[in-house]
Amino acid sequence: MSTPLNDPTAITVRSFAIIRQELERLGLAWAGPEAAVVERIIHSTADFDFATITHFAPGAVQAGAAALGRGCPVVTDVNMVRAGISESRLQALGGSLHCFVADPACATRARASGITRSAAGIRLAWEQGLVDKGLVVIGNAPTALYEIIRLVEQEQACPALVIGVPVGFVSTAESKEALTRLRQVPWIVTQGRKGGSPVAVAIVNALLRLAANVPATETD
Repeated sequence: MSTPLNDPTAITVRSFAIIRQELERLGLAWAGPEAAVVERIIHSTADFDFATITHFAPGAVQAGAAALGRGCPVVTDVNMVRAGISESRLQALGGSLHCFVADPACATRARASGITRSAAGIRLAWEQGLVDKGLVVIGNAPTALYEIIRLVEQEQACPALVIGVPVGFVSTAESKEALTRLRQVPWIVTQGRKGGSPVAVAIVNALLRLAANVPATETD
C-alpha cells in the first residue's frame, strides 16, 4: 500500500502503523500512556533500541502530562532541546519554556562556581522559581542532570518530572543511573549512552499531546 508523499497526515499515520507493527513483531510493544512516549521517540529516531532502554518511574508519564495540563514551566539544559518543543502547544496550556545556557549570567555563574554552563543554567532556573512543579528536561549535558539531582537531594527542589536523556560517553550512563535512584520525584530516562536532544524533545512533545488530548498521529 503506497502512501502519498504530499500528504503529511497520511505519512504520519503510516509511520506510526509501521512502528507499532515492528514493535509487535519484535515482542516489544508497549501499552498505556508510556506507549505514546516510546513510539514518539522511535518516530523521531528510527531506533527501536529505545523500546528496551526507556525507563519510567511509576506514574511518571501521568505526572508530566498533568503538570503540563496545569500550565507548568519547562526548563531545558540546551537550546537545541528548547527549539524542538512545541512552544505554541505549551503556551496554549498556560505553560512557559526556559533555557539559560546562553544567558550571560549563566556564563558568569559557571566561571565563578567552576561548573558547566548547562549546570549553571539549571541552578539559575531553580533560583528563579521555575523548577518546583515544573518539568526539567536534560537532553545533552550529564552535568545538568547531576545538578538537578543535587538540587532535589540538597535543596529540596521538587520538579513535577525530570526527563534525563543526555547522550554521550563521559558520565552519561552514570548520571542517568543516579537519576533512577532518586525517590523524591518521578523521572524518565534512557539507559546507557543513547539519548540526545531529539529524544528529549520527543518525550516532551508526547507528554504535551497527552495533556492536550491530541492524537499521536495528528500532525503539528
